[in-house]
This record gives sequence, C-alpha cells and structure tokens, in this order.
Amino acid sequence: MIDVNEIMSFLPHRYPFLFVDRIIELQEGKRIVGIKNVTINEPFFQGHFPGEPVMPGVLIIEAMGQTAGVLAYKAMGKEAEGKAVYLMSINRVKFRRPVVPGDQLRLELDVVRHKGFIWAFKGKAFVEDQVVAEAELMATIMEKEVGGG
Repeated sequence: MIDVNEIMSFLPHRYPFLFVDRIIELQEGKRIVGIKNVTINEPFFQGHFPGEPVMPGVLIIEAMGQTAGVLAYKAMGKEAEGKAVYLMSINRVKFRRPVVPGDQLRLELDVVRHKGFIWAFKGKAFVEDQVVAEAELMATIMEKEVGGG
C-alpha cells in the first residue's frame, strides 16, 4: 500500500487538488488501484451544486489521471526523477452515476501501451461495485513546466 505522503513524493499535486488518498494495489508497469475518499469538506461542493453536492466529472477523470501518474512514475524509476506526468489525451469518457459526499472512489487503471515516456491507460472509477465513470487516458513524463502562459 502507498499512503498519501508517498503519493505526494511522486505527484506535484497538493490540497485541494490532490485526488488520490492511497494506492491499494500496484502491479508495476501494468495495473494500479487507488482510493479517493469523497467528503463534504471538498471545496468544489460549495458551488457544485448547492443543496445537491455532486463531484464534478472532470475531477473524477483527474483522480484517474493522478492514479495513472503514480503507476507511470513508479515504473520509470530513476528516469522519472525531477520530471512530472502530464495528461496528453482523454478519450471515450462515460459517466454512469453521480458521486456524492460519503462515497469512496476506487480508481482502477490498466496499462494498454507504454513506449518510452508515453503511457496509455484504460480506467474505471467505482463506488462499491458500481462503475461511476470510465475513460481512456494518455500521459507523458517530461521535464516540469515552469511558469506558464
């Protein structure tokens, strides 16, 4: 199991934008399963939606991407040091049901392809045994972007 402190050693994300609480399964270079505990204290619930809190779908996909990033970073080892994982594409996204406070997201991602610093994943997000979202993701590991726009 990988706890949140170790996850933060791989990912640059921090509260309120870290969406993986722990990794419960890791088959290096092949598969990863992460957990995100969804609580009413999440800042996005203030506006999404007042009186009917629903986790934004894009943040479920972000949680998948962060979980995939841990797998890629761990698999690359020393080659990934000092670099970051960036999403390149998101395809075939489907949302099956809303995610609400009190749910526990189980994020399951399998490697479809890997060549050099490019990774392709197929992922599903579950609450209990029900699929709530699914997507295909591509990511790359590269030097950290500095500054911006």
